[in-house]
Amino acid sequence: MPPPSPLTAAIPLRPLLLFLFFAVPVVSWRPWPNAKPNSTDFLYGGSKKYEGSSEFVHLKYHMGPVLTANITVYPIWYGTWQSSQKRIIREFIGSISAAGSKSPSVAGWWKTVQLYTDQTGANISRTVHVGEEKNDRFYSHGKSLTRLSVQSVIKSADFCNNICGFHYFTFPSIVGYTLPYAWVGNSAKLCPGVCAYPFAVPDYIPGLKPVKSPNGDVGADGMISVIAHEIAELSTNPLVNAWYAGQDPVFPVEIADLCEGIYGTGGGGSYTGQMLNGKDGATYNMNGIRRRFLVQWVWNPLVNYCTGPNALDQ
Repeated sequence: MPPPSPLTAAIPLRPLLLFLFFAVPVVSWRPWPNAKPNSTDFLYGGSKKYEGSSEFVHLKYHMGPVLTANITVYPIWYGTWQSSQKRIIREFIGSISAAGSKSPSVAGWWKTVQLYTDQTGANISRTVHVGEEKNDRFYSHGKSLTRLSVQSVIKSADFCNNICGFHYFTFPSIVGYTLPYAWVGNSAKLCPGVCAYPFAVPDYIPGLKPVKSPNGDVGADGMISVIAHEIAELSTNPLVNAWYAGQDPVFPVEIADLCEGIYGTGGGGSYTGQMLNGKDGATYNMNGIRRRFLVQWVWNPLVNYCTGPNALDQ
């Protein structure tokens, strides 16, 4: 989900993505406990024939660019991160293009994102890989960042009241070029009941029990779905003028927003849908190269509802 900022004119776009992973907390874009006017709760009607289906959802293409060339993700690790956490996140990104992974797979999930096209009919790239990484362990721009100071972090790297993650693009006047970027916080640091759900649960739902995370790290495993959410939206709406629903371009509802909190068949509202349980008791819904992950579904433009590789009818 992008921050509420005005649209800019057509800008040369690099087929690169910059991800800033913050050890300091950021807050949730999720639609609960305080629902926003562009949340899925307001878009979904009473009919639940299909996950997230609604006659009120009108996703449209607004003629802006999408990422059709090979996508490189450049991580900036802001603050202190464990090497094990970095490995989990790297492998998820690498799994997006790993077509040989066991089904249901992350690569299968990405096929839905690939359905989106630009003005020429070119599809989103199938190739996503990790590029050069930067570490900023000592918080060179402080622990309290604004959206503009986030761009200062990018420039330096050469390329429950806040949010779990957001995306936008850099301004040439600050960074020197236009580059889509996302900011994702460590979901174990603050509001884990929202940002790491369902591996952690919110206090305002008594009796709800968390499920076991697939890679043994609630923070990193909780971040995976946020990262997936932002990569999907960065690819289909990098300059906030391509694929989105809603009448207000300042508050677009994008392809992952429409499926927020849906991880399996039957999902919608406060129910995640049917997920998978491993022999070790861990909960997940898709496989990567060597690991398992829990990733939210995205909006399928061909059938007009949320889909994922672990759907029971596939």
